[in-house]
Amino acid sequence: MKARGLTPQKIINAINNTFDKAIIASDVGQNQLWATQFLELGKGKQLLTSGGLGTMGYGFPAAIGAKIGNPDTDVIVISGDGGMQMNIQEMATAVCYELPITICILNNGYLGNVRQWQEMFFDKRYSGTCMRYRKNCPHNCKSPTDCCPEYTPDFIRLAESYGAKGIRVTSEKEIAAALEIAKNTPKAPTVIEFIIEREANVMPIVPPGNALDDMILESGDK
Repeated sequence: MKARGLTPQKIINAINNTFDKAIIASDVGQNQLWATQFLELGKGKQLLTSGGLGTMGYGFPAAIGAKIGNPDTDVIVISGDGGMQMNIQEMATAVCYELPITICILNNGYLGNVRQWQEMFFDKRYSGTCMRYRKNCPHNCKSPTDCCPEYTPDFIRLAESYGAKGIRVTSEKEIAAALEIAKNTPKAPTVIEFIIEREANVMPIVPPGNALDDMILESGDK
């Protein structure tokens, strides 16, 4: 994946640099794949993930359990905007128990993993994956534009409504500062919403039904 703008690789590299010891819980989708590609794991860091079970919504509750069991260890969630909404109500649990969890939402406005398959293998026939969809959107929309509706929900206002802290990051220079704020916020979770490129893809990928020899290494490869 070529680095341009605010990319998942830059975000996760900043997590690597900010936290020496941590438990990271990933959700399911592109965020999970980026996490497994770019996280530096070892003696001081471990990853909680549902693996190939595809359990969207796993990351946040797993992080809550990890923080309760390891109160002196930094706990981080890496989630997508879709997966985060599967169990967003658990924000009330995290706030009630005063759990300082860092919640990193990689927001591309799509159910990104399915959208990527629709782009690469189904001629961009996007269906049921755009999180900005409205009833009056063009039926055959194949790419986001400046005319797309606003994203729903507003994760920052939603976090604040629960009593959590909310930060929106739109550029690389804001990443480290946001993570430091989250790391040093006591007794409450911090939601950091990272606005990433809407059609960023995870590479490499193996087309459905194909062998590893047919792996696609870069976008545009055949």
